[in-house]
Amino acid sequence: MKIVDVLASPGLTGFYFDDQNAIKAGAKHDGFAYVGEPLTPGFRAVRQRGESISILLVLEDGQVAVGDCAAVQYSGAGGRDPLFLAEDFIPVILGEMAPRLIGRELTSFRTLAEELEEAKHPNGERYHTAIRYGVSQAILDAVAKAQKLTMTEVICKEYQLPLILQPVPIFTQTGDDRYENADKAIIKRAGVLPHGLINNVETKLGRNGELLLEYVAWLNQRVRMLGGEDYRPVLHIDVYGTIGQAFADDNERMAEYLAKLEQAAAPLRLRIEGPMDAGSKDGQIARLKALKQALRNRGVKVEVVADEWCNTYEDIVEFVDAQAADMVQIKTPDLGGIQNTIKAVLYAKQHGVGAYVGGSCNETDGGGRTAVHVSLAARPDQMLAKPGMGVDEPYMIVHNEMNRTLEILRYKAKRQTHAQGAFWS
Repeated sequence: MKIVDVLASPGLTGFYFDDQNAIKAGAKHDGFAYVGEPLTPGFRAVRQRGESISILLVLEDGQVAVGDCAAVQYSGAGGRDPLFLAEDFIPVILGEMAPRLIGRELTSFRTLAEELEEAKHPNGERYHTAIRYGVSQAILDAVAKAQKLTMTEVICKEYQLPLILQPVPIFTQTGDDRYENADKAIIKRAGVLPHGLINNVETKLGRNGELLLEYVAWLNQRVRMLGGEDYRPVLHIDVYGTIGQAFADDNERMAEYLAKLEQAAAPLRLRIEGPMDAGSKDGQIARLKALKQALRNRGVKVEVVADEWCNTYEDIVEFVDAQAADMVQIKTPDLGGIQNTIKAVLYAKQHGVGAYVGGSCNETDGGGRTAVHVSLAARPDQMLAKPGMGVDEPYMIVHNEMNRTLEILRYKAKRQTHAQGAFWS
């Protein structure tokens, strides 16, 4: 089976591009928008609509495979690639990437995706992470269609992974509506919640952390009230470096505060993502590792999750090798091709570090579904419900794709114990 043509369709994402630097500097909400001037290059406003590009691969037999190019909400910050706008990048896809795809045989997702990951612009630069992300999704879908397999099976076959017919815990994020949406996540019995979007010291964390402490205690109470005795989700909260801001990056003060959060969350497990932002990768690794050690010295079991400055596959390897965090977020668009997400999950697991297939609210439904197949094959500790911040829609997309795929695979497992080189268990 060959690719005979390539199309590109402009689209929208499930959320928005937000200028993280402007928000951290104090940009205020005005309804759903923000007031103030953008600070990150490329932004026309502090918040603007998220854009995507669907890459459509036309196959010899008339089937069409799809992959969605998308970038994260906080594009251009924390070492990430710049803002991704459809009008800027469709000409690049059709003019430079399409000729590399047309006529190619669909024998191996891994081989073709890795080849295009290393492709360069005529000026010698690599393609935007969003392009590599969408192209790799389309290739995976194309190979699956050519071989009449699910994308999960293709990954398991090519990476020699066991096909385990169990769901992966889904992490559901609330956005700014952190109370009502937390209730929704609890009622839906999400495995991990609420993210919380704690991205401002004054209004969300509290100058001494008091607002987040109250919120964690409230979450614990709501889980018991709405979820029942048999429901024990993991609490995972992203604080965007605000704990470091509030406590002057003092490890002992931060550890003391995290111990209070742990008490408020008990008996639920607590994960804190991005406790500080050191402003550089080396600095972030050193500070996360030091905080992790301070917590262990106190006997605090709060899990530290790496996010900022941990963007590419190479970054993740560095964080994992340093044992800088208990878990790494693998932000799918930031890694470029999804084969890098697969590799990152496997690397973290092999080295005893938790793996979280994340990404962004600012992705598409297609990207969310593809991430399900990556997760079912590579088996991270959790995966993000995406796109969007509404709980209901992203959780539905990811949950239903996971259950549909598992039902198909269980059906196949009943008919054969071995298929296409995968081991059924």
